[in-house]
Amino acid sequence: MDFIRIVLAILLPPLGVFLQVGLGKHFWINVLLTLLGYVPGIAHAVYIIGSRGPGRASS
Repeated sequence: MDFIRIVLAILLPPLGVFLQVGLGKHFWINVLLTLLGYVPGIAHAVYIIGSRGPGRASS
């Protein structure tokens, strides 16, 4: 499932973060980073998905 989230994070970073943590602070940080620049949004999304494995979806 993480592979699918990583692919979605590359295509649309906030979607990948949303699927991992929901509508928490990390989602809104990622929306802001994506608006400021696509690459920072991707980097943050991949970091969030990678650092929070399955079952660790809390903010």
